[in-house]
Amino acid sequence: MSDPDFIDFTKFEGFLSFLASIDWKDPWLIALFIFHFSIFMMAILTRNYGNFQAVLFFILLLLVYFSENINELASTNWKIFSRQQYFDSNGLFISVVFSMPILINCMLMVGSWLYQSTQLMTTLKTAQLKERLRKEKRLKETQEKTKND
Repeated sequence: MSDPDFIDFTKFEGFLSFLASIDWKDPWLIALFIFHFSIFMMAILTRNYGNFQAVLFFILLLLVYFSENINELASTNWKIFSRQQYFDSNGLFISVVFSMPILINCMLMVGSWLYQSTQLMTTLKTAQLKERLRKEKRLKETQEKTKND
């Protein structure tokens, strides 16, 4: 195991068996996936509304920040909404089905912001170069006009 190229697939297989043991038809899990899909669509459809996206981003990060508290609350009250107890003390389940999709949406939003900022910088630089060319052209025209007079 000291070989740096060695990959331990037993942890991955354990994770896959964990995912296979989840009852994905549980109504609250379906509602959670609808929530994640709605957040994804909201992030996509509002990509040109910076203020709204900033608020959405902040709320999503707050949800991830408080996921440990949500996990504890869900762990004590799981019988109210779930058929099985998924909420372990390590927080693996809530990290996989709640926090990870939220963080992926946040990364997509940051990627969109970076793309938009590069487009804006490109547009700005192009406008600056065009303005400089216009000024140089006007200066040349003025110099030629003074030479001819």
